[in-house]
Amino acid sequence: MNTTSPREDGPYGTDDAPDPAPGRVVLLTTSHRVAPGLLSWPAWQALRAADRVLCADGAHPQLPYLREAGTAVEEAAPTAQELVDACAGGRTVVVVATGEGEPHLTDGLARLAGSGRVRMPELELLPASYDLPGARLLDLVQVMDRIRAECPWSSRQTHEGLAKYGIEEAYELVEAIETGDREELREELGDVLLQVVFHSRIAEDDPDTPFSIDDVAGGIVAKLIHRHPHVFGDETATTPEEVKEHWLRTKAVEKQRTSVTEGVPLGQPGLALAAKLSSRVRTAGLDVPLPKGEDIGYELLAMAAHAEAEGVDPEAALRAAARAYRDAIRTAEATGRQPTG
Repeated sequence: MNTTSPREDGPYGTDDAPDPAPGRVVLLTTSHRVAPGLLSWPAWQALRAADRVLCADGAHPQLPYLREAGTAVEEAAPTAQELVDACAGGRTVVVVATGEGEPHLTDGLARLAGSGRVRMPELELLPASYDLPGARLLDLVQVMDRIRAECPWSSRQTHEGLAKYGIEEAYELVEAIETGDREELREELGDVLLQVVFHSRIAEDDPDTPFSIDDVAGGIVAKLIHRHPHVFGDETATTPEEVKEHWLRTKAVEKQRTSVTEGVPLGQPGLALAAKLSSRVRTAGLDVPLPKGEDIGYELLAMAAHAEAEGVDPEAALRAAARAYRDAIRTAEATGRQPTG
């Protein structure tokens, strides 16, 4: 005589008695940074072979594309036990994970498996789409969009108001490079990147000549390809000098400048400005004597030009000397040395 009580079928249960084939659960994860519908072949195979496909989020971006491909998707959020029951009889159930990754469901399945009282189906985590390199930049753009729309400070910012922050962040990046702090370098690169994304988002609101971060990225991509014909074209370059020659030649064609001084920002630090002008003159093969004067500025100009000609960045050299001076000051302070005079 059968002494076991028959089990009623629930919404996910299938059999009255335990089945020796516990079935299979496939947790299908997708990246929101990849266009919906672009899934891996193993993912499409799992979806087509599944007995049931479930998704707790009726607004999941993948659902219209799955249904268009002929995959029936049920909007359902089963418990762990209900999901195990749905697999009874050797069935395969695919769960299309939401953006949070179904932590409640996976935690519940782990508890059932750990209890030792439930025969668990085969569990598989199947990534259906992967992030490409640079995919997190999409997150940055989305975050910036929301901040621009909802933050009382950010929504009022202008290019002019943010200009000083761009200068500050660039200096902090240079300092991180010079100190060799890798963690600081990563953070400062992010701060510089924020300036680019922020300005691009502000530009979208311009009523006359708007542009977006895609326009910015598209412009620099086109420039890089055009200025690297030895990489993307038929020309060859085997040395850094030949690469620089390609760069300068293509840049000259693009800009059609009437003076080598065009494009040199006068707002940069003095030593860097002097070195840049000297470099432009030397590269163009011009014979322009340095101006003479009694002011110390002319002496600094001559020193900067000499350093540039020797392949030394005078701005970086002065910063290195200044850091050494700072360390000497701190040493003097630590030892209690009294000022002289």
